[in-house]
Amino acid sequence: MPIIMPIRDLRKTNEISEIAHKEQQPIFITKNGYSDLVVMSSELYDKIARENRLDQAIYESEKEVTGDGELMDLDEAFERLNKKYYG
Repeated sequence: MPIIMPIRDLRKTNEISEIAHKEQQPIFITKNGYSDLVVMSSELYDKIARENRLDQAIYESEKEVTGDGELMDLDEAFERLNKKYYG
């Protein structure tokens, strides 16, 4: 269940910090009854950013495969990477 708090509660910074770290989910801040801000722990932000980078890489790979990307088997890919990075 999402955590929702009114904007006036932003004064309770220690409490919000404790909730964000304990629950490891975003806290939605409302202003005049409407969603306004999202607060989360830095650990949760890092996790979401990592997942987003991975999703983006998968999307780009799928786009390349459906386009004119070059397909190769796994052994060939590792051979090219070893030559590129290890000579």
